[in-house]
Amino acid sequence: MRRGNPRAPGAGSAALRRLLRFIASFLCVAPLLCFAAEPVPPRYSGGAASFQANCAVCHGAKGAGQPSLAPPLLAYPARYAANPEGRRQLTMTVLNGMFGGIDVEQKHYDFKMPDFAHLDDVTLAEVLNFVVFDLAHAAKDTQPLTAQEIAAERSHPVDGAAVREHRTKLLSALGL
Repeated sequence: MRRGNPRAPGAGSAALRRLLRFIASFLCVAPLLCFAAEPVPPRYSGGAASFQANCAVCHGAKGAGQPSLAPPLLAYPARYAANPEGRRQLTMTVLNGMFGGIDVEQKHYDFKMPDFAHLDDVTLAEVLNFVVFDLAHAAKDTQPLTAQEIAAERSHPVDGAAVREHRTKLLSALGL
């Protein structure tokens, strides 16, 4: 039995048509698959709103940071929240600001973060919990920060340089 020339017009066209129909059907369904899942709402929605209003301008809407401006908030806050001195670092930073050079994920940032002491303790706890849990995805056994922790740190104000120095000691203690 003689087979036709596979390069001749019409050769293998049935298989090609089946392949094209399959690709076309996938392309029609793929967008539905991509958008079928509803986005997960943030666990700390009040903190999300305050973050967008106060922090996103420098750290970005999703906390990914901005080169040469502000570091990402996607890893360290979760690590900090699992450690008493790390929790203190988080509260010190939002209450007192921080300035000077720091390194995060092998990138250098030399910036001045303003203090947010004008925000109340509940709001600051919500913002930190949004960062720790919704952006940095802390482990489930990590305890949320409380307004009481913020209030306790508020009673011991320091300047932004002292906040950075505390961070340096903390990173060394954590092996980061």
